[in-house]
Amino acid sequence: MTLPATPPLALLNREQAILEFNRRVLAQAQRDDVPLLERLRYICIVSSNLDEFFEVRFADMLEAARDPASQVSSRDVERVGRAAHVLIDQQYAIFNEQVMPVLLKEHISILNHADRNEEQRRWVGKFFEREVRPLLMPVGLDPAHPFPQVANKSLHFIARLSGKDAFGRDNRIAIVKVPRVLPRVIKLPEAISGGQQAFVLLTSVIRAHLEELFPGRQVEAFSQFRVTRDSDLEVDEEEIANLRHALRSGLTTRHFGRAVRLEVVNTCPEELSQFLLEQFVLPPAALYRVNGPVNLVRLNELIDQTDAPELRFLPHEPVWPEGRLPRGKSIIDRIKKGDVLLHHPFESFEPVLEFLREAVYDPDVLAIKQTVYRTGSKSELMDLLIEAARRGKEVMVVVELKARFDEEANINWAERLEAVGAQVVYGIVGYKTHAKLLMVMRREMHGGKPVLRRYAHLSTGNYNPKTARLYTDLGYLTADPDITADADTVFRQLASLGKIKAPKRLLLAPFNMHSRMMELLQQVADAARAGYQARVVLKINALTDAELIGGLLAAGQAGARVDLIVRGACMLPPGLPGVSENILVRSVVGRFLEHSRVSYFRWGDGDEQEALYLSSADWMSRNMFRRIEVAWPVLDPKLRQRVIDEALQPYLHDSLDAWQLGPDGHSNRISDSGVSAQQVLMRHFGPD
Repeated sequence: MTLPATPPLALLNREQAILEFNRRVLAQAQRDDVPLLERLRYICIVSSNLDEFFEVRFADMLEAARDPASQVSSRDVERVGRAAHVLIDQQYAIFNEQVMPVLLKEHISILNHADRNEEQRRWVGKFFEREVRPLLMPVGLDPAHPFPQVANKSLHFIARLSGKDAFGRDNRIAIVKVPRVLPRVIKLPEAISGGQQAFVLLTSVIRAHLEELFPGRQVEAFSQFRVTRDSDLEVDEEEIANLRHALRSGLTTRHFGRAVRLEVVNTCPEELSQFLLEQFVLPPAALYRVNGPVNLVRLNELIDQTDAPELRFLPHEPVWPEGRLPRGKSIIDRIKKGDVLLHHPFESFEPVLEFLREAVYDPDVLAIKQTVYRTGSKSELMDLLIEAARRGKEVMVVVELKARFDEEANINWAERLEAVGAQVVYGIVGYKTHAKLLMVMRREMHGGKPVLRRYAHLSTGNYNPKTARLYTDLGYLTADPDITADADTVFRQLASLGKIKAPKRLLLAPFNMHSRMMELLQQVADAARAGYQARVVLKINALTDAELIGGLLAAGQAGARVDLIVRGACMLPPGLPGVSENILVRSVVGRFLEHSRVSYFRWGDGDEQEALYLSSADWMSRNMFRRIEVAWPVLDPKLRQRVIDEALQPYLHDSLDAWQLGPDGHSNRISDSGVSAQQVLMRHFGPD
């Protein structure tokens, strides 16, 4: 029996599933067992996530709804828009009613103008005159001063003024841009804070002195506002000669894409909000009135400036895996003896850097090949690759220039690498290179003759030491001849664009990864029908591919037990009688961002009747068909069991940070007490 190509039921809406994930993140801000400043940080994270949601997902949805051939309807857009309004209203309610009052009890306050005493007002006034006013340039609107270009997510004030201007004209609307170079949160000096840690927001500073910007006129009404724009960089890769040059020029226009959302404070007069909607050509549903600061992301500055370690998570320092990689010993020599698994952030990312560092300074290493997706604007890893090229090694770096919102950093790294003679390629036209691969080629003596031997590191996450301390990921150091040869073949194809033989061990998207996952689901379904042990356990970030969902449903309907740990969007509705009753979907939201991708299949009782793959890919159509992705098998039984014991079992038994998804797409937290997978792993890896 062959698995169905598409699922036999309506799937959950992807955009609503993304909002549901953010509702789970927001719920962290309501937990009494989460330190107070971290609760505020979760509110900031939701704001950042929603910015990207509107810039990319919702913008794409609006575009699709205008296409008659699209399956996205205006009703879908309205439904998602309403859900976003509900979530944002809930976010501000939690901020105002649950987090801010507790901060005040901890003597941490945000002072509005009305709350500030005379001494504080004098300090704020001097700060305004010294630091803020010189950078403000109000623009009065008239035919010679049309509505200004407003960049994506930039903060502005709109004001309605009384009387006439200096030239006797009745132009009553003015716009004030808030410079991005200014801090959004200012901590008052201790001497005038009354025993508190007192803060003022830049918007409150400007608001208190707004009328001073318009001599001879009164400010009758005003509001902060911020517009969110479609920010996806689109270039026709088939039509351009140089992708890097095209993207660099596109970075300047990204900030002025089509408007998709307008935020104003809830006291904004209808006249002003309607005027802004008209300027940005937005419908009323795109207006978001918020009860608090526009752009809560900037409150990260308050968290960073607050001196209250007891209100933060206890410091976590990833451990060096001393038992498997003794410090001071050659990592390459250790890999020769067997594969090494690293579990971040519980284990340090430093061994990966040390592996590369050793390769750079080893005269017998002839070549280094690396993929780069998100590595950050400052990166020791990239500095090491540059040093390797300077030392005369053959360095090839596949830099993905289209990594969303990391394009500029990656372009800069590509130019620096090229300047020292590294071979830089940008992947393949029409595909993003999302695979995480690092390969070292070393000359060694074998049987009295020189041979070239390969060593590799593969990862479920990015080569970014900063996020490696915040995201859960699995890294894999290996000298396995088949896996390293496959990795080398992937690099050759990315450079030459030539056809390659099917890899022996690696699964490679867009070629065989999707079909192999479907084959494994078929094996599980067949085993279940035959009465054998049958199991699927996935830990991924998103599940949206219709065919793979169909395969999971078929396996479950055949009697297999299917457990899905999906951090973000999941379009499979679990728990429907006769359809998906054997499928459980849970999501874990904790201190660290769950990011590792693990796929486990069992279709019988023997050791040879199970497979476990680690991968850079989620179960989404874009990953399977529009990206370069790799998945690799964990063949060593001990390492395979370790992945099960660390990356699957704790999450299946999590009763503190876990949520269970219902068939309607709504998720419920399993318990407010019990065991946290992340806490269990921190204790497991922590110092004795």
